[in-house]
Amino acid sequence: MTVAIVVAAIMVSVDGVLCVARLLRRGSLANRVVALDTLLIAIVHGIAIHAVATRSTVYFDLMVVTALLAFVGTVAVARFIEHGR
Repeated sequence: MTVAIVVAAIMVSVDGVLCVARLLRRGSLANRVVALDTLLIAIVHGIAIHAVATRSTVYFDLMVVTALLAFVGTVAVARFIEHGR
């Protein structure tokens, strides 16, 4: 189980670095929002890996709230882009 946790943590870390690199590159607002949403989901996955590694259920509320904030933020920016304000 420890090997699986380490491999998952490495994969999520690489995902996070790639998302930050995409955020720093010049691109459209929609591309940066997708990168930020993906980064937030990677953070949720990192929290899940930590919860599994420590065998703790305390972090599940934090994961749900973070995922909900990522979703609501993405929808808000999508509506902003759609209306062209």
